Order: sequence, then C-alpha cells, then structure tokens
Amino acid sequence: MTITSTDLEGSLPLIAKGKVRDIYSVDDSTLLFVATDRISAYDVIMKNGVKDKGKLLTQISKFWFSILSDVCPNHFISTDISTLQKQALKYKDQLEGRSMLVRKYKILPIEAIVRGYLTGSAWKEYKTNGTVHGIKVREGMKESEPFDIPIYTPSTKAELGEHDENIHPSEAAKIIGEENAKKVEELALKLYSKAKDYAETKGILIADTKFEFGIDESENVVLVDEVLTPDSSRFWRADTYEVGKSQDSYDKQFLRNWLTSNDLAYKEDVEMPDDIAEKTAAKYIEAYEQLTGQKWSA
Repeated sequence: MTITSTDLEGSLPLIAKGKVRDIYSVDDSTLLFVATDRISAYDVIMKNGVKDKGKLLTQISKFWFSILSDVCPNHFISTDISTLQKQALKYKDQLEGRSMLVRKYKILPIEAIVRGYLTGSAWKEYKTNGTVHGIKVREGMKESEPFDIPIYTPSTKAELGEHDENIHPSEAAKIIGEENAKKVEELALKLYSKAKDYAETKGILIADTKFEFGIDESENVVLVDEVLTPDSSRFWRADTYEVGKSQDSYDKQFLRNWLTSNDLAYKEDVEMPDDIAEKTAAKYIEAYEQLTGQKWSA
C-alpha cells in the first residue's frame, strides 16, 4: 500500500505537512514524524507516491542516527509507536514502520549542505562563474570530480511550495547568528566525513548531502529531521564512478533525470508513470541494503 498522506482524525494534533513528512504533536516535548510515500523533485511534490518510500527513509535515518551519535546529539527517540496514546494506535496501518518519535527542538532555518563532489546545481554554477555558492574553488575541475576537501554550502529553508536558495556561508550567519552558524558548519563537515568514510566501505560515494539542525533546551546545536537518505543525499555507485560525466546513483536523481528529459522540471501536478515510480523504489531499496547490509523487508 502506498501512503501519500496520513489522517489520524484528531487523535494527535497535526502541526505540519512537509514535502514528505506529516508531523504530529505527542506532548510538549515530543513529536511524531511520519514519513509518507510522497516524493518531490526540484522542490515540487509529485501527484503519486513511491511504494514504501517512507518506511525506507525512516529505517535509513534510524541507521544513520545510531552511526553518527558520537559526532553530534540528535532528536531521535524511537521508531516504536506502541507508547502512543491508545486512540492514535487505531491508525497503526498508517504509522507502523514509517514513524519516528523525536524530541521537539527549535529549528534553525537553514539547510546545511555539504558537498564532496562537483555535481548538480554546484556544477551548473561552477561552469558559469567558477564558484560554488559564491565560494571560489579550484580551476579546471570536471563534472563529478571530488573537491580537495568537502565544502559547506548552505541554503535557505523555503516554505512548502517555495524554492530553497543557495547562499554563501556568511549569509547563513546573518540568518542564524554567527555562533550557531560556526557550529553548524563544523558539525555538518564532521558528520559528512564520518558518513562518507563509512559509505565508501559499502561501495557508495556520498556526493553531497543536506543536514538540518535545531537548538535544545541547553542551547546546544542538535541534528534533526532525516539524515543521509536518498531524499537528502546523492549516493553514487563506487564501482562505476568516473570523473567527467553524471553518475549511476541510488537516489532520486533517476526521477530528476526523467523530469528534465520530459521538460517537466519545476512543473506542478506531475504524475510519474508506474515504471518510473517502481524504478525509483528499487533505487531506494538498493541504497538501504547496500548501506546497512540487511535485506529490505517492508
């Protein structure tokens, strides 16, 4: 069953609907994140979903929260929904396998993108200006080439229906304050480096990824949202990697390529053909199995 929206009929207050997640309030300090099977590309949500995508995202995030817990504290509590109020458990078929109980923190309104390789919008900007998010990088680079060291390239966190805007790190400091901006950059680079090194042992190159952070009750910067999923990252096959071209990937680049080739990028009300949805699901499953070493079972 593909679930593109949830409805708990008021048993828990719905406080937000994102591109993928429906977020409910459990109590004053706890939220329920429900990852639906919605999928977006170019900041636009497709009309139809990808079967079990929300379950895959949830399990991948759970895996990474554990791997990265020594680098940075995070908001993850559990994927066990049995502690929810009895009336919410009536909707177990909508929640099981795709839900995370998380601590409620104040969210910092930027996306902390780390890039290890020159690709996507960074490649497009580099070809025109020789920069990435306004940062000067080495001359003569080719598509998909690794940077000498990973670079931190934040973006604004747009409201639903709007587009994120790439910004220079100095602009991020104006939005969230210099001290928070410095900590976010430091943590994002550390998280990326540890994840990148781990993924390489599993035959995956993490070309880039997006982290989000919040502030806890002690004013510490904390990792929130999802982490290192095929929705928030570019995962490349290490065995077919080659500088100078686009790469075989385990993420929604497959969907982006279909949209671009059919002149549908940034357009609303697009419905994916069944084969595109199925092939996208297969990419997500492959990423899960490759990273975790476990056979996927919904």
